[in-house]
Amino acid sequence: MAVAGPSEAQRPADVAVALEAHGYLPDRGLATAIHLALRLGRPLLLEGDAGVGKTEVAKVLSRWTGGELLRLQCYEGLDVSQAVYEWDYSRQLLHLRAAEAAGTAAGADVAALEDELYDERFLVRRPLLQAVAPAAGSSRGVPPVLLIDEVDRADDEFEAFLLEVLSDFAVTVPEIGTFRAETPPVVVITSNRTRDVHDALKRRCLYHWVEHPDFEREVAIVKLRAPGVGDRLAAQVAAAAAELRSAGLYKPPGVAETIDWAVALQVLGADELDVETVDDSLGAVLKYREDQSRVRSSGLDSLVQAAAQRSA
Repeated sequence: MAVAGPSEAQRPADVAVALEAHGYLPDRGLATAIHLALRLGRPLLLEGDAGVGKTEVAKVLSRWTGGELLRLQCYEGLDVSQAVYEWDYSRQLLHLRAAEAAGTAAGADVAALEDELYDERFLVRRPLLQAVAPAAGSSRGVPPVLLIDEVDRADDEFEAFLLEVLSDFAVTVPEIGTFRAETPPVVVITSNRTRDVHDALKRRCLYHWVEHPDFEREVAIVKLRAPGVGDRLAAQVAAAAAELRSAGLYKPPGVAETIDWAVALQVLGADELDVETVDDSLGAVLKYREDQSRVRSSGLDSLVQAAAQRSA
């Protein structure tokens, strides 16, 4: 089946086929949300548990559209200098010294020299400004894909600023002026819901909650992302991951951990699950000592048996 380009995708099914061709297997709901975001030019807010593939959506959209991936990792204390722009003070200082050496840093040349210090060549573009106004020669005529990752970790003040940027796709640099996007970027915002994202930002976006995949789709995802893993092992690993998610763990495994586990087991030479290899590789799927202790105390043999039954 031919893979449609972003401008040719007329249905969510076309989007699903294109994403699968680039290594991502969405369900119908996610494919529909992506389709609408692309057609309507709206930011897409993805919420869900850690490890369900939210960040990967932006990466696969970048591969599909050919647009540059610009990632803004959010954290507490994130400010304009890390997210939008800052001035390259070292280059400005070198420019001043060069002017002094040339004898142009005095008299009537001072005002002109000060203006030169705030020229675009000294402007360091961070992800938000890069998305609105890509540097010369970097856009290739294709809108970039802006990933604003884990927005729930940023402060309320930054979220309010982000809403302002996304409303007009414009950024003002006081010393230069306002940069406005000729073609708006494709925007993907993710949240692990450690806190609620404000309603104002949600109204600006299309919204989708990313669920853990069902058993059949998770098997397909493992086979797609780890093609060297055999069918039997892929099914048993997906079944075991589903069992672990229902075990009341502190950090249940996401799809990323399922894939890592399958690859680790393949490296260990396993064709199917057994107690010894599960015990040896548990660190690939469970990242907290307490969770590992709980699973071991519950009996690895029962986990292996349940996974074998479900995969069968």
